[in-house]
Amino acid sequence: MCACAVETRVADSMADEVVLDRSQVKKAVQALQAFLKSQSKSNSQLLDEAQKISVQFTLWKIPRQAQTIRIPLPHGQRTDTDEICLFTKDEPNMTPEQTQRFYKKLLEERGVKGISEVIPYKMLKAEYKPFEAKRRLLGNFDVFLSDDRIRRLLPSQLGKEFYKRKREPLCVDLQSKHLARDVQRLIQGTKLNVTNKGSCCLTHVGHSSMTADEVTENVQAAFQTVLEKIRMKGPIIKAVHLKSLASVALPVYCSNLKHLSVLDAIQTEKAAAKRLTKTKQSKKSKKQTNTTAKRKEEEEEEEIPQLVPIETPTKKPKLEKPIKKNPPQKTPKPAVKKAAKAPGKRMKRTGKMESKGRRKVQKTK
Repeated sequence: MCACAVETRVADSMADEVVLDRSQVKKAVQALQAFLKSQSKSNSQLLDEAQKISVQFTLWKIPRQAQTIRIPLPHGQRTDTDEICLFTKDEPNMTPEQTQRFYKKLLEERGVKGISEVIPYKMLKAEYKPFEAKRRLLGNFDVFLSDDRIRRLLPSQLGKEFYKRKREPLCVDLQSKHLARDVQRLIQGTKLNVTNKGSCCLTHVGHSSMTADEVTENVQAAFQTVLEKIRMKGPIIKAVHLKSLASVALPVYCSNLKHLSVLDAIQTEKAAAKRLTKTKQSKKSKKQTNTTAKRKEEEEEEEIPQLVPIETPTKKPKLEKPIKKNPPQKTPKPAVKKAAKAPGKRMKRTGKMESKGRRKVQKTK
């Protein structure tokens, strides 16, 4: 049987077995809420702020690819004090202030509540360009939403800090007919960032001011959606813990040791499949070598054609060349004497020299 078939069969059988015990989850939620109440009393906080409750998933294997899973929750996990910011597209022939007023009016008409600030794209580029302004923006709001039409332009303007802290804005279709419902699902829902750098991932499912039943229902919904949407084969979830920011992780689910035997079976099946492929390849290579050897033997056994000597052309005897008689010697022509140079120049020069000598002789007298 192929290893892929074994993995699918095992995953289908284990999907039915992996179920959260509601009573165990409720006990853990009640214990965590009691711990958070005692901690708030001991610290004597002036403002009774609700603390977040999170679910930690431990996977059997490190995923090959990173993935972001959106999880709709039956009960909203955000408080009324959470600040929400919306990034919108720039409307044509409008200033940033006019577009801000336009979208605030649109949200009121559609019945969208809870959004405290609307920032157009031009305003984001102009007012939040420095690094300190971006950090201030990140600290002032709890949730960020963005128009679906400008989602590709935001990473270059927001910077690395938003994505390092996993606070990237959630996309909303502002042209939707059911805008209020879509916005509430995004705000009150949650998301799980599955990375390929480790086997643990965490998501928020509630806060300390919620009831125990609401938190348990949110935990069960998150567990089921992760099982359905995560891109992994075979056994997926090893353990599930419930925790807050400063508390110990309380176990809610722990898989059986059967999963180890399942993983071993999958690995053995994969190893067997590899061996089969190797043996098939070796057999094919042996067959090829045998056929080539047979062909060589057959070629050698074939009759070698007799070599016929090539007739070399016989050399013709050299004919004796007739001795040529010496031709009559030509009488040398008498050398023509060169014409003597005209003595005019010499005479002129000698005349000049004689005249000069006479002049010198006259001076000496």
